[in-house]
Amino acid sequence: MRSATVEVQGSWLQYVEVGAGDPVLFLHGNPTSSYLWRNVIGAVARAGRRCIALDLIGMGGSGKPTLDYRLVDHLGFVEAFVEALELSDLTLVGHDWGAVIALDHARRFRDRVRGVAFMEGHLRPIARWSDMDEGSRGLFQRVRTPGVGEQLIIQENFFVEEVLPAGILRTLSQEELDAYRAPYRDPAARLPVWRWPQEIPIEGAPADVAAIVTANQAVLADPDLPKLLLHANPGAVIGPAEVAWCREHGQALTIVDLGPGTHFLPEDRPTEIATALNNWLSRWG
Repeated sequence: MRSATVEVQGSWLQYVEVGAGDPVLFLHGNPTSSYLWRNVIGAVARAGRRCIALDLIGMGGSGKPTLDYRLVDHLGFVEAFVEALELSDLTLVGHDWGAVIALDHARRFRDRVRGVAFMEGHLRPIARWSDMDEGSRGLFQRVRTPGVGEQLIIQENFFVEEVLPAGILRTLSQEELDAYRAPYRDPAARLPVWRWPQEIPIEGAPADVAAIVTANQAVLADPDLPKLLLHANPGAVIGPAEVAWCREHGQALTIVDLGPGTHFLPEDRPTEIATALNNWLSRWG
């Protein structure tokens, strides 16, 4: 496994890479980094794939330019990254916001994408705050309250110290937790972590994010693009209702139940994820 950087859009993106063959690009979400995929990509690479795990801009070891760090900023940097590495015949694997980015990229660049696998990402805008469970509603109302969210996330590092461990069934080791802390030890580096919960499309806002998430549903309905939905029980962003919706509306869609898990599935179910990816890829890739 090697680490490298590539210059794009006046900054740089860091990534790790292992294996050879058709490329598989792994995209993380909030508040993680390419480190999330460390126990997945080796097994997929051994099956004959070039596995690339990217640090999103402002996150992990990537550059931290002066940006708003909105979803559209991340979409542009991922697009530039794929073009810089001249990736084609590409399979995308996304977790959390990485799933949204993967679906968007597949929608806009269908000619370079062979398949999309996704887990625990937003597949539909949230119509009403009341549609969220009480715990999630209270959390995201707090972090979207001006002043409160900045204190929790930027000053107290709440997403790394509290949300991340709470979304994993097992207990992270000190070494693992320190690896997740490393990119965000300085409060100034936590702006991307704070921005992400502001981007969740709830009751139509932010309007551009709601439009992107809605448009991504065309990818789920594409009968010619292989897709893989990985979910766990009880899940968090993708629970039973979202799985049922995908069964009803998805085409060319394989759905795999990974077993017990909440949100950060690559931490609890890395072997199951790698096995499901290899089985899925072997059928068409």
